[in-house]
Amino acid sequence: MKQPKNVTIDDVAKAAGVSKSTVSQYLNKRYEYMSERTRKKIEQVIKELQFQPNHHARNLKSRKTKMIGIIVANIQHAFSTAIIRIIEQAMEERGIHVIICNADDNTEKEATYLNLLSARNVDGLIVFPTGDNYEEYKRLLENQIPVVFMDRKIEGVLADTVLLDNEAAAFLAVSTLVKTGRKTIAMLTLPLIHSVSPRVERITGYKNALQFYNIEYRDELLICAPLRDLKTKLAELFNSDHKPDGIVAGNDLVLKEALSFLKENEISIPGDVAIIGIDDVSYADIYHPSLTTIAQPVEEMGSKAAEILLERIEGKSDSVPVVYRFSPKLIMRQSC
Repeated sequence: MKQPKNVTIDDVAKAAGVSKSTVSQYLNKRYEYMSERTRKKIEQVIKELQFQPNHHARNLKSRKTKMIGIIVANIQHAFSTAIIRIIEQAMEERGIHVIICNADDNTEKEATYLNLLSARNVDGLIVFPTGDNYEEYKRLLENQIPVVFMDRKIEGVLADTVLLDNEAAAFLAVSTLVKTGRKTIAMLTLPLIHSVSPRVERITGYKNALQFYNIEYRDELLICAPLRDLKTKLAELFNSDHKPDGIVAGNDLVLKEALSFLKENEISIPGDVAIIGIDDVSYADIYHPSLTTIAQPVEEMGSKAAEILLERIEGKSDSVPVVYRFSPKLIMRQSC
C-alpha cells in the first residue's frame, strides 16, 4: 500500500474494513471485543501504513464526543440517585450527554462498563467504584481519560475523589446518641469489605467515638452482615445480655431493614431504642417517629464532581488529583 501523509485512525479503519471504535479497542489492547482475524488485519494495516498510535492519542485528546459516563456501584442507594441527578443536570447545562450504568456491586459488570464506555470515547467518567478493578482504573488514567471517583476512595489509584468525611459522620451519630442518654450503642452495616472505604471509615468513626466517651467496645454490638441476614442478627442481639438502647444504621438500606425489624417486634422508637441513620432518606420526616439522620451534602458533592470532571475534560486543570472530603450534617428529628 502507498503510505499517505498524516495517517489517521480513519485511514486504518477504512483499510482494515472495520470501525474506528474497533481500531481504538485494538490500540488499547482490548482484544476481547474482536476476532483473531480482525486483530491480525488491523495489525497488518498499521504496519503497512506506518500508523503511529501516539499521533492517534493526540487527535483523540483534542476531539470531544460531548458524552460522559457515570458508573454507579449500586443505584439502589438514595445518595447515588440524588448525586446522579445533580451531575446530569450540570452536564446538560453544558450540552453534554450522560450515560448511566449500574454495576449492582458486581466488579465484572463494572469492568465491562468501563471498557464499553472507554471504547465509545466518552470525554470522561464519574465512577462510584466497586473497588476491585484496580487495573481497569489505572488503564483509564494511563489512556488520559479524565476520571472522578465518587463516594469511595481507591488506595493506590491516583484520581480526583469526592466523598463524605465518613469517620466524622459515624462519630457524630454516636455523639448524638450519647447526648440523649444512650449507653449501649450498636452499629449495623453491610459486610466489611476493605475496598469499600465508607464502611471501613464509618466503623472506625464508631469505635473512635465509643473510646472518646469511655464506652466499652463490644464485638457483638457491631453487626456487619448482608441485608438478608440483618433481621436475624438483630433478633440475636436483642435476645442477648447486651440489648442495645441505641442503633447507628450505616446506610439507607440498612436503616430500612432495622426499622422493619423494630416494627415487626413492637420495639418502640425512641422509648426502647433510639436510632440514627447515616444518609438522609426521603421518608425521614414523615416516618413515625420522624428519623434523625446524618446527611451528606449531595448538592455540593455532585456539583464538585461535575466541576472537576469538566475542568479535566477542557484541559483547565493539570494539577495533581485531590481527595475532596465533605462534612456531614446532623438532621435532628424524633428517633433519638
